Amino acid sequence: MSRWKEKFGIQSVLQALAAPALALLAAFVLSSVVILATGKDPFHAFFVMIDFGSKSDSQVWIINKAIPYYLSAAAVAIGFRMNLFNIGVDGQYRVAAFFAAVVGGALALPGVLQIPVIIIVAMAVGALWAGIAGVLRTTRGVSEVITTIMLNSIAGSLIGYFLSEDKLAVKDGNLFHTPTIPESGRFFLIPTDPDPIYGTVVVAVVIGLAYWFVLGRTRFGFDLRAVGRSESAASASGVSVRRMVVTSMLLSGAVAGLVGIPTLLNKSFSYGTDFPTGVGFTGIAIALLGRNHPFGMALAALLWGFLERTGIQLEFEGYAQEIVGVMQGIIVLCVVIAYEIVRRVVLRRQQREVGAELSARAGAGTEQDGTEQKAGATA
Repeated sequence: MSRWKEKFGIQSVLQALAAPALALLAAFVLSSVVILATGKDPFHAFFVMIDFGSKSDSQVWIINKAIPYYLSAAAVAIGFRMNLFNIGVDGQYRVAAFFAAVVGGALALPGVLQIPVIIIVAMAVGALWAGIAGVLRTTRGVSEVITTIMLNSIAGSLIGYFLSEDKLAVKDGNLFHTPTIPESGRFFLIPTDPDPIYGTVVVAVVIGLAYWFVLGRTRFGFDLRAVGRSESAASASGVSVRRMVVTSMLLSGAVAGLVGIPTLLNKSFSYGTDFPTGVGFTGIAIALLGRNHPFGMALAALLWGFLERTGIQLEFEGYAQEIVGVMQGIIVLCVVIAYEIVRRVVLRRQQREVGAELSARAGAGTEQDGTEQKAGATA
């Protein structure tokens, strides 16, 4: 048994290394083919991306951009680990950021109170918005995919209704935004040259550690993953599937509520018509790219930021602006396909090795029985 574990452990390491290597190689080849099809030099494009992305101002930009991407991916991954598809992170973080901005702009508390209040409001609103889908799933059997997509639309309409001058917003030129959050409600910045890094990177780190610990080192995380593998088996072992579904959606929504915090407390200090959208859908791609692993999603978020940053420079070099979007799609597809290919290869090898060892043991047992029978007959 120990020999099996040793073999399987080595194979797991090889799988962990082989899959991303295969994915990166395939993505590099396919991206080169696409760039060649546009009549451009792919090697020059990669050189431009590496050169521009390694500059200090680009590195700061990439880190700041990766913070909301990572939070969005973590929110999506909580649902993925339980086989739930929370497609509504985009609506959840937008409605959460809006009401958090309203509360933050209306209060004038010391920073030690103002910032936690804003964060708690954002998490509570996000959890409440996602919880609607969880309740409908457990009580009415409505797919969370359909529910969360519809809630995205409702969130946009709700924000549009309240984001007007006669309700919860003020007019600033051609833009409408919530009252500006005072200095006491703004997150700190990490001084770097030439631009500072958002202090909300600490929030992303804390969420990543909490995600790793809760889902990988607690009974709740085990139950959550068990329900994701098999609801019937988890139910038979005493786990309440309905409670786990609702709880998971609440947790996913709470994390989703934090997605807008880096922009709200480190950049815009209000929610306006120019507030970033679409981050929730980007989180789905990053969660898939990072295989729902906290460290993998961090690398994927940085890679996504790198591609977006360097894509700007590619346009100045005469490359089509759609190239970066194509490369992002290719990378996600290559990662998903590569992991599945490697998983199947490793699984078949394990099955063959286990079968061969069981056959060898059975043969050895048969031979021993025959020897004992001969010895008994001789006696």
